[in-house]
Amino acid sequence: MKTLYIKQKVFSIGEKFTVTDENQQPRFYVNGSFMKIPKTFEITDEQGREVSKITKKTISLLPKFFVEIDGKEMVEIQKKLTFLKAKYEINADGVSVDGNWWDMDFSVERKGKTLAEIHKKWVSWGDTYEIKIFDEDYLIMILSIVIAIDRVKADESANSSSGSSS
Repeated sequence: MKTLYIKQKVFSIGEKFTVTDENQQPRFYVNGSFMKIPKTFEITDEQGREVSKITKKTISLLPKFFVEIDGKEMVEIQKKLTFLKAKYEINADGVSVDGNWWDMDFSVERKGKTLAEIHKKWVSWGDTYEIKIFDEDYLIMILSIVIAIDRVKADESANSSSGSSS
């Protein structure tokens, strides 16, 4: 089992953050595009090599993301229209997500086997996610899924606060 932590800085221009291990050592770096369409996030390893690229589809009724791992499109994540709670469809090698996505407390599963558990830690300055990965073959995919779902939540939060202030 491997445990990773994503701590996002509240005032980060361009959405840059680090993924650390349980000893607070950097393992991955996430760089979000700033003022660019389509919105992208690149995940690089400790040596600066790109291991994943997440791209938000620009024209879509509901949020949709594509994830490339090692240059190949591996995952498609689409928010579904529901009235009571967030629902996502994930097309990726039989992988599904189950749990409370809105509060970022969910598990990633494949064929009935739990690959990872994600829990949001409540801290005062920024969000911290704890990701417990039980099958390290899916580490990059899981990390990419967490970042994409978090992006959907951030966009919705921004849209609802800008809509409520007008």
